[in-house]
Amino acid sequence: MKLILGSKNPTKIRACKAVFPEHEVIGVSVASNVSPQPSTDEETRQGSINRALASISSKDADMGVGLEGGVMLLEGRLYLCNWGALVTSNGDIYTASGARIELPIDFVPELNSGKELGEIMEAYSKKEDVRSNEGAVGIFTNDIVDRSEMFTHVMQLLRGQMEYWSR
Repeated sequence: MKLILGSKNPTKIRACKAVFPEHEVIGVSVASNVSPQPSTDEETRQGSINRALASISSKDADMGVGLEGGVMLLEGRLYLCNWGALVTSNGDIYTASGARIELPIDFVPELNSGKELGEIMEAYSKKEDVRSNEGAVGIFTNDIVDRSEMFTHVMQLLRGQMEYWSR
């Protein structure tokens, strides 16, 4: 069976392979059709759905997956958020959200100026390619949880829903 992921990001590919080890997992570049840095739960969720739909139509796939990271303001605090969507070949769509962690409120002006969280995190942590490695969640949890693990949890939620509802 073939799972097409709407991203070539290695953290997202690892998450898909961890939850679907029996599937061929292929990462492809597809558009999220949302802002480069989603700034609400709704926009982040929609980006994951858009990626999943584009993925399943891009190749001969049994499943299309979209994983999207975003940020959101809640009660004057900035949080990391993440969403996933899984689309089956018969058109069923499953969505799930994962862990949230507070980010420095000082990031808001840079985000509002159009910078993506990955870019901000590189300057903040003085590390390169944070989005393909530990991610903001890894940095702000002292490497206890990394970005791949965060998306693995979302993938587990998606697979569990798909298996439950398709029985």
